[in-house]
Amino acid sequence: MKNGLSPVNIKDLILDSLDGDKAQDIDLIDLRGQSSLADFMVVATGTSSRQIVALAAKLRDRLEARGIKNIRTEGISQGNWVIVDAGDVIVHLFRPEVRQFYDIEDMWKMPAGKVSAPTSDHTILV
Repeated sequence: MKNGLSPVNIKDLILDSLDGDKAQDIDLIDLRGQSSLADFMVVATGTSSRQIVALAAKLRDRLEARGIKNIRTEGISQGNWVIVDAGDVIVHLFRPEVRQFYDIEDMWKMPAGKVSAPTSDHTILV
């Protein structure tokens, strides 16, 4: 727990912040038991680079106001894809076309141990 906030509390604060600031298509990915990287990942879309930067800045301010320190951000200068790393929760904020291109939700939502094999119409002779 960070300053009395559990990963679930931090996740809820982040979801409320993004929803209140009009982020779109907010998606929560539960990473508990799948990755040591974080407990939760949140993916959301902003309508423009300007909104994405504002979402990240307001989120950082709100987290810091609740006592969460060492929040790292990346991508602020471009505003196409901003990452807010709050330790137990990692937030990805995208412009719509960038989110669609990278499609990180599908990668993280794939059940552990399930890797789809490539399909081929070719027969390999050995």
